[in-house]
Amino acid sequence: MEETTDLIKDRADVSLLVRTFYGKIRKDDVLGPIFNNNITDWESHLELLTDFWETQLFLKRTYHGNPITAHQEVDEKMNYAIISEHFGLWLNLWFETIEELFTGETAWIAKNRAQKMSTMLFMKLFENRTR
Repeated sequence: MEETTDLIKDRADVSLLVRTFYGKIRKDDVLGPIFNNNITDWESHLELLTDFWETQLFLKRTYHGNPITAHQEVDEKMNYAIISEHFGLWLNLWFETIEELFTGETAWIAKNRAQKMSTMLFMKLFENRTR
């Protein structure tokens, strides 16, 4: 288990969070195959996700992308097999990783944003399926 480093203060902390978290995701029995079969360049993906979370947590405009479209495309490739439990597992690992590494308000914000985002993304997947 990693040791808590206190507050999420900057991009380096966000990168630590993202890399530690996705290290767990890649090894997870349920989530690992989904991610590993859809991400071909992990290094650039981790940088993109660091940009995304840096934007979310510090309101820096480093992220340029569309997470809704990206998730819809993965769902389509997987024959619409992504279910709410996948988002729940993802969220549990996200919370676990934050709690292992960080404390403070920004850690709470990272949990809160992820929870809201997971609900919204699943709803957008569902809406995309009914078109």
